Amino acid sequence: MEVRDAVDSDAEALAAVANAPTVAMRRLVRDRTVRVATSDAGADPNTDAPASEEQIHGFVGFDVEDGMVHITRLAGTDTAVARLLEEPLRFASTEELPVEALLVESESDLREAVEEAGFERVGDGPRFDGSETIRYRFGKSA
Repeated sequence: MEVRDAVDSDAEALAAVANAPTVAMRRLVRDRTVRVATSDAGADPNTDAPASEEQIHGFVGFDVEDGMVHITRLAGTDTAVARLLEEPLRFASTEELPVEALLVESESDLREAVEEAGFERVGDGPRFDGSETIRYRFGKSA
């Protein structure tokens, strides 16, 4: 699995992963730091067939505000999400900042992934599109 910066042309694939509108994903790519987890099976060296297209397995969007790294969007396969969480954590470690994530309460797979990455539940978050959220934090408080 490779991780790279997202580009505008990834918006449609990100929308499919997140079950969200393409325009929202394009805005995310333009307004935040977004990293994508990809795989490219490549060409079979035993044939003359061309390489297959890259597939996006997940993404993480994050930014910095008020002395804290905020994970603003996270989606993908379990393996991709676990790998992608390393990106904002690495950035935060370098900058000596805490990290916060707000996750919809019903997203149990994502909640499990952030807990396995070392995030601690610190309370309830705001309602998002009518859904309850949970606030998670990694590192010292801001």
